[in-house]
Amino acid sequence: MEQQPQSAVVLLSGGLDSATTAAIAKDMGFDLYALSVDYNQRHRIELEAAKRVGESLGVIEHKFVKLDLSTFGGSSLTADIEVPKDRDQQDEGIPITYVPARNTIMLSLALALAETSGSYDIFIGANAVDYSGYPDCRPEFISEFEKLANLATKAGVEGRHFGIHAPLMELTKAEIIQMGISLGVDYSLTHSCYDPTPEGLCCGHCDSCILRLKGFADAGLKDPVGYAK
Repeated sequence: MEQQPQSAVVLLSGGLDSATTAAIAKDMGFDLYALSVDYNQRHRIELEAAKRVGESLGVIEHKFVKLDLSTFGGSSLTADIEVPKDRDQQDEGIPITYVPARNTIMLSLALALAETSGSYDIFIGANAVDYSGYPDCRPEFISEFEKLANLATKAGVEGRHFGIHAPLMELTKAEIIQMGISLGVDYSLTHSCYDPTPEGLCCGHCDSCILRLKGFADAGLKDPVGYAK
């Protein structure tokens, strides 16, 4: 008897990392439920990219959850605070683009979707190599959240095990891009910029753009998305 494929939930922001993570999960044989969060982020255009990526990967269902984190502010992505440009990536401290508790909140939403959809695997594009220094992108955070997931849910108490997967955690941006290309990811569908122009062009100077451009350069490839002059 042919075994039915398992399903998984993937957090899909529309960026390079989440698109690659979703492609990895699909390549592993999972049917995908995609979850994207409209948290009133400055770069809400990423939600359009998330929709494009989800369609390209043939997800079972794509849920968009509206949760206004600008209520709390505290970040240049959710408050009237300027996005840092051309920042030295070696600067100490957590940058103002960090959104308080964002990954904790998003993984909690993904956990709720996983439990209700009968999925026991959750994928997130967290990375601890080429990233901006966010505390909720570290392997110890992912490990501890997995413990929480199995402690705080009906399914976990009844003996089902939730796995939280961050397959990009130890990869450089160039390695992530190369892996995505090998899996057929169309990076022209994605969006990473924190401070796009009104026309949707990437600024080329925020942390996310700098890391993305360096990743493509290190991989010997040209970034297919548009940048402002």
